[in-house]
Amino acid sequence: MQTTLAAAVTLEGVGAHSGRAARLVLAPAEAGSGIVFTRFGGVDGLRAEAHNVSSTELCVRLGSGAASISTIEHLMAALRGLCVDNVAIDVDGPEIPAMDGSAAAFVAAIDEAGIVRLAAPRRSIEIRAPVRVADGAAWAELSPAPSGFSLDVEISYAAAPIGRQRRRLRLTPARFRTEIARARTFGFLSDAERLWREGRALGASLDNTIVIAEGRALNPQGLRFADEFVRHKMLDVLGDLALAGAPIIGAFRSYRGGHSLNLALVETLLATPAAFAFVGADERPRPRGPALLCASR
Repeated sequence: MQTTLAAAVTLEGVGAHSGRAARLVLAPAEAGSGIVFTRFGGVDGLRAEAHNVSSTELCVRLGSGAASISTIEHLMAALRGLCVDNVAIDVDGPEIPAMDGSAAAFVAAIDEAGIVRLAAPRRSIEIRAPVRVADGAAWAELSPAPSGFSLDVEISYAAAPIGRQRRRLRLTPARFRTEIARARTFGFLSDAERLWREGRALGASLDNTIVIAEGRALNPQGLRFADEFVRHKMLDVLGDLALAGAPIIGAFRSYRGGHSLNLALVETLLATPAAFAFVGADERPRPRGPALLCASR
């Protein structure tokens, strides 16, 4: 069945790219509403769906102009990772606050609000045929799977301490909480200095970003996981794929991916009717074993 929040909850922080203080309210919504973002004082909300994405440079932005809302990916990952289908999100600035650079604060807020089931079946996107996109050596694909959703993500950087990392995960809400949600965004000090000169990444700091220089992380507390970098890429994948508008039943695989490639994959999937089918929660047999991400809630 579909879900929403049991109560409204408020978060405050600073946007990583704008550097501006922001407050957002996550509130319950009716079945079938989906995830809808609205700037405080606005009338028309933006559904968190791929066709409303206006940019994937550095982060994911919905809409344009005064109504746009940026850096939605970590919040979207938390909502999808915890199987929350319908939420009304009000934001008083142009960007979702970075918090600590991971999805941990959003998970805590959702836990504070609570999750309730609604009297409507959940609709999922079942992958029926492989779909693949590529950009040079980088690529991403979705392929059929018997049930649930799995991730297989590989990254490759010349610089230490990242190097080449690969992680596979059969995703459940419990594994999202413990293995993915706390992984922070990362960047290189040399890139940050260039972005600051360009008036970007104005809110980025050691408090919300793993900063890499001279082959090491400059953050005094170090890394939360030895492979935190690829785990964070998994977090981004989950937030980006959530813009398909429904949970995906299938297997995701990528090499050197990013927001642009992930969104291109979602758009290609939705433009290929033969590659997927919408299925209701009661149209598939419940899988055996541990609960799978969203499919068996």
